Amino acid sequence: MAVRIYTKGGDKGMTSIHGGTRVDKDDIRIEANGALDELNSVIGVVRSFMAEEDSRHEILYRIQKEMMVVMSLVATPSAHREKNPNTFDESIIPYCEELIDEMVAQIPENEFFILPGGNPISAHLQWARTIARRSERRLWTLHRSDALPDELLKFINRLSDLFFIMGREEMFRDGKAEEKWHKFLYKRKKK
Repeated sequence: MAVRIYTKGGDKGMTSIHGGTRVDKDDIRIEANGALDELNSVIGVVRSFMAEEDSRHEILYRIQKEMMVVMSLVATPSAHREKNPNTFDESIIPYCEELIDEMVAQIPENEFFILPGGNPISAHLQWARTIARRSERRLWTLHRSDALPDELLKFINRLSDLFFIMGREEMFRDGKAEEKWHKFLYKRKKK
């Protein structure tokens, strides 16, 4: 007999979190993890467009694995977090920063708001950027009621920057011009 994927336990609008507590399906912890899960899925879509030998494929794979740890820790109330066997690898934060710095050095400086799009990889990286930002907002809401490790918040913040730059770098690799909207006001020279 096949194993059933459905439990019917959530049919009344409740779900379980790490530690066994049941919460509403629209609880902020579930909302935050839902946004992180969506982000991880879009990262998987981006990887599916890339050849496995593309170095970015491995970068995104590492990020996806760490996202699973983040989701596990977010699913765990702070009172029970020490019992969670998953450990966040803080080295991924400077790793993301180094990647950002390397890519910024390779592409032309940007003085404009960029319209998301271009090619499928760039468009999906920009989509990932927006989901990372929403995830961060949901995490800060959760953080105010049940403190999260600072490193998790920093990591998600770095991801939005990384995906923005990866999207720009993808367009540069592809030899396509980015579609510009308006020049940054703060970069306009005063007369």
